Amino acid sequence: MPALEETPVAAGEGKPDLFFEEEDLQYEEEILRNPFSVKCWIRYIEFKQNAPRHVLNLIYERALKELPGSYKLWYNYLKQRRKQVKNRCVTDPSYEEVNNCHERALVFMHKLSPENAEEYIEYLRSIDRLDEAALRLATVVNDERFISKEGKSNYQLWHELCDLISQNPDKVKSLNVGAIIRGGLTRFTDQLGKLWCSLADYYIRSGHFEKARDVYEEAIQTVMTVRDFTQVFDSYAQFEESMIAAKMETTSELGQEEEDDVDLELRLARFEQLITRRPLLLNSVLLRQNPHNVHEWHKRVKLFEGKPREIINTYTEAVQTVDPFKATGKTHTLWVSFAKFYEDNGQIEDARTIFEKATKVNFKQVDDLACVWCEYGEMELRHENYDQALRILRKATAIPAKKAEYFDASEPVQNRVYKSLKVWSMLADLEESLGTFKSTKAVYDRILDLRIATPQIIINYALFLEEHTYFEESFKAYERGISLFRWPNVYDIWNTYLTKFIDRYGGKKLERARDLFEQALDGCPQKYAKTIYLLYAKLEEEFGLARHAMAVYERATRAVQPSEQYEMYNIFIKRAAEIYGVTHTRSIYEKAIEVLSDEHAREMCQRFADMECKLGEIDRARAIYSYCSQICDPRTTGSFWQTWKDFEIRHGNEDTIREMLRIKRSVQATYNTQVNFMASQMLKVSSNATGTVSDLAPGQSGMDDMKLLEQRAEQLAAEAERDKPRAKEKILFVRSDASRSELAALSRQANPDEIDIEEEEEEGESEENEPDEVQLEQQSVPSAVFGGLKTD
Repeated sequence: MPALEETPVAAGEGKPDLFFEEEDLQYEEEILRNPFSVKCWIRYIEFKQNAPRHVLNLIYERALKELPGSYKLWYNYLKQRRKQVKNRCVTDPSYEEVNNCHERALVFMHKLSPENAEEYIEYLRSIDRLDEAALRLATVVNDERFISKEGKSNYQLWHELCDLISQNPDKVKSLNVGAIIRGGLTRFTDQLGKLWCSLADYYIRSGHFEKARDVYEEAIQTVMTVRDFTQVFDSYAQFEESMIAAKMETTSELGQEEEDDVDLELRLARFEQLITRRPLLLNSVLLRQNPHNVHEWHKRVKLFEGKPREIINTYTEAVQTVDPFKATGKTHTLWVSFAKFYEDNGQIEDARTIFEKATKVNFKQVDDLACVWCEYGEMELRHENYDQALRILRKATAIPAKKAEYFDASEPVQNRVYKSLKVWSMLADLEESLGTFKSTKAVYDRILDLRIATPQIIINYALFLEEHTYFEESFKAYERGISLFRWPNVYDIWNTYLTKFIDRYGGKKLERARDLFEQALDGCPQKYAKTIYLLYAKLEEEFGLARHAMAVYERATRAVQPSEQYEMYNIFIKRAAEIYGVTHTRSIYEKAIEVLSDEHAREMCQRFADMECKLGEIDRARAIYSYCSQICDPRTTGSFWQTWKDFEIRHGNEDTIREMLRIKRSVQATYNTQVNFMASQMLKVSSNATGTVSDLAPGQSGMDDMKLLEQRAEQLAAEAERDKPRAKEKILFVRSDASRSELAALSRQANPDEIDIEEEEEEGESEENEPDEVQLEQQSVPSAVFGGLKTD
């Protein structure tokens, strides 16, 4: 039997080609289509049963690699391996190989469950078999179907693997540490900082310090986030510090030599350079994160201050890298700053070259290209090249071969910049300063034809024509501007036009001026009406008719904003008094009191009453105070009532003062009634369970709110009835034609000292409480009553 078993193997080993036939291809193709099918592998193994043992073992190993938990494959494989070492010496190395196969089978089919892999790895670490632990951990990390029982993510397992292999370079020999960590760099792009530090730590622990420096340099040149850069840079700086400390410690122990001094200075220089480079390295990180960040490019230029070559290289790289349509910030500022750098260094031709290139860049917005042209022209002006500046601006505003609308994004900005107001405005300024009247007028006319003018451009054009004594042309410019704009943008044009027209012609063309004012006021918003109406009224006062001016003022009081009506009425009253006299203002006062708010109406009433008092119309003034009292709550407008009281003390008597007090109580009762009614309504809504009517009127719990209000109204009516003045024998009436001296004399006769209001009220109340006198009717007595007593 042993000879028979060994014969095929011996024969096969001498002729290996006989065991690889064309039939192998179909089995290989079947396995490639389904590598996890046990039947496919078994059929292949049965077909190769007579192959040499190393070939058959290779097929078994391939199968078990795909299906490590297959009992059938392991059983047949182990049976085959035992058959291969049968009748051999136990010291034969083949026995050790077969034993290893049995160990592997036990591991894969019984000891190691996939979900318990972490326990097995922890066990290997505890017995210091770190190489095998790293292998198992690598297998777990590469298995996408693995689910950690401890809830760890794939990245956490990967990080554990990196720590294990980087911190133990002398014990982990079976894995390529560099390849593993670099694989993590491409896999976990959001945690690059830790992985780079782990790779550098591996080389540091291995003693490869220069290699570690290379890793750190590569890391800070490739990381994309500030967080990763901070982690790598701090680790790098700490490494350099530890190298310096180690060198100083070694020098102190072994003695100092010249070579040691050079090495220490070199390490110190490296560390200092690293710290100095930090702002530039951080800027590089931000630019890698967003290469179209214009602000960071400007910061990078400042970091190279004092290094012209690096600045030029930075600007060159910036203008080549930044895409105007993706840029954060204004791209044209890079070109302008680049040109100014050359200008500041006296290289004007190079600056012109930069500007010329910038004018051909397809910026995102027309305004960017317009800024480039304007900066180009200003550079020439700074160097007193005035003709060159004019040529540049004329070139910028030239009509392109293909016209395009200003906001047509489908066309390049070079075809749209001819409609840029910024360029045209600068050209107009240059033409006014350096050009001729004809060329300047042509520029302004072209701006108006393109319909890109602003109200300020219109005013500038008109003022330019006025300076050259083309007055009618300037007025036409105003009118062209008025036709281009609507309210409120046309306000400044109208205001300037009307002012200039009046200054020019005064009252010579009054009807034309009136037509202009009427056109301006047609559709004028309330916000802008005041100025134009005042200008219109001034025109009529100075050159027109007074009644026309008053009509304009009256229109103005209705046309302005409500917040400006009080001021407008004051102006109206003042002008009316100056033109027609004080008595003409009565109707204006009455209208103002009707229209204005309560606050302004009170002030107007007091002024009206004061005016009537000065005219001697005391009754009129009293009537005004009486009217105004209806909108004056005594609790909040004490000044009004004090003013009325002072008026009655000077010009009234007891009855007029009593009437004032009655009106005051009546007004106060009116306001109190309103407040009580509102309070009862609010209480009725809000007090469901917590408040009742009895809270307002104790002892009246059975009465409703309306009944309470009725009782209160009856009380107020009774008080008002009692307050009515009664006819007395000697009542002093104040005549309107009485002089102040006569009134003062009468007041002294009535009360030589002063008027004590409280005493008068008490006397009035006592008189009211006395019973009224009963008038008896007289009738004749029958004669029978007297009998004989009656005499003739």
